[in-house]
Amino acid sequence: MIASESSDRLDLMSHSTEHNQTPGPSATLFIAASETDSNLYYATKFIAPDPFIYLEVKGERLMIMSDLEVDRARHQATVDRVLSYSELERRAKSLGVKDPGNIDVIHLVLQDAGLGDILVPPTFPFLHAQRLQELGYRLRTKREPFYERRVVKSDEEVRHIEAAQRATETAVAAAHASLRRADIRDNVLWLDGEVLTSERVKKLINVALMECDCIAQHTIVAGGEQACDPHDEGSGPLPAHRSIIFDVFPRSAGSRYFADMSRTVVRGRPSPELTKLYQTVKDAQEEAITNIRDGADGAVIHQGICDRFEKAGYKTGLVNGRMQGYFHGTGHGVGLDIHEAPRISRTGSLLQEGHVVTVEPGLYYPGLGAVRIEDMVLVTKDGCRNLTNYPKVFELG
Repeated sequence: MIASESSDRLDLMSHSTEHNQTPGPSATLFIAASETDSNLYYATKFIAPDPFIYLEVKGERLMIMSDLEVDRARHQATVDRVLSYSELERRAKSLGVKDPGNIDVIHLVLQDAGLGDILVPPTFPFLHAQRLQELGYRLRTKREPFYERRVVKSDEEVRHIEAAQRATETAVAAAHASLRRADIRDNVLWLDGEVLTSERVKKLINVALMECDCIAQHTIVAGGEQACDPHDEGSGPLPAHRSIIFDVFPRSAGSRYFADMSRTVVRGRPSPELTKLYQTVKDAQEEAITNIRDGADGAVIHQGICDRFEKAGYKTGLVNGRMQGYFHGTGHGVGLDIHEAPRISRTGSLLQEGHVVTVEPGLYYPGLGAVRIEDMVLVTKDGCRNLTNYPKVFELG
């Protein structure tokens, strides 16, 4: 899936909380739901749909859990200790706090540790931050990646990503088989007596992924003019003889790691101009993959693709109020989030052994069509290992 050039999240804390005071002993604090906060899940390996408190205090990792979740957390979480929220709440009441809340409970733990500096994520709730500052705590935050070690994947994490990728390939293969079986009537695809729509094919993909214990959202099956908008998910009848972009990026329900793959296909006979467009993108994508290795600059790799497209005569710019050409980044990290550091884009990042990144150039021209091809690769010392096994076939017959 394409990452926007502007998708890096900005810190939500004011600049005054990101001060340049001399760092001292500090705690790390989250108040969030690990089901939606990948940093919190990474730190705890515990899934919860409701917010809970997580602290790192003097090298010890702590969770403060309600009576509903405390026993499950003690059994499942990978932290050092799970504290009872209700016990801390009773203690706060015994000290004169009339109606203790999250911050009062956290205050007790930090007082016991003698800490006054707190590192919080960029998404930390503003009202909680205000309350902590009123109590005299000094807050600071940092941009993503909050946990730098998340960027470099362990062997186990790579296995999780590969498993999700195999599921993705199974689902896309089933979808492509449906296109191969389709009939062509008046430049539209028909299957089993009904028009073959983007919605039908997306449902097929998403059900196949569920059978592999993966969950997909915003699957893209976009044909013809719709494919010229890179994030159009696709709707309505699928065209014959024109490009159809598949972009599938499910998350494993078990490991919670993502995969990401794009393929562009045609059912029917593409025009020579569209075939040339496809081959140009395919060649650029495969050349970019050969340039990925430890120490490579993502901005240089991205610019190389831009230069190659320009040299081939494929210009980028605004035409009749709509962007055409190549107007997104080349790749992004994949892991517990579908878009992670590093970036292969105009802003760029230095690639490092252990990064898992996509390589997904594309060209988009209303009237002609669109092509995007995406693989995931694991950066190695001397190159990269492609984690994507699915073939790149343009014409499905």
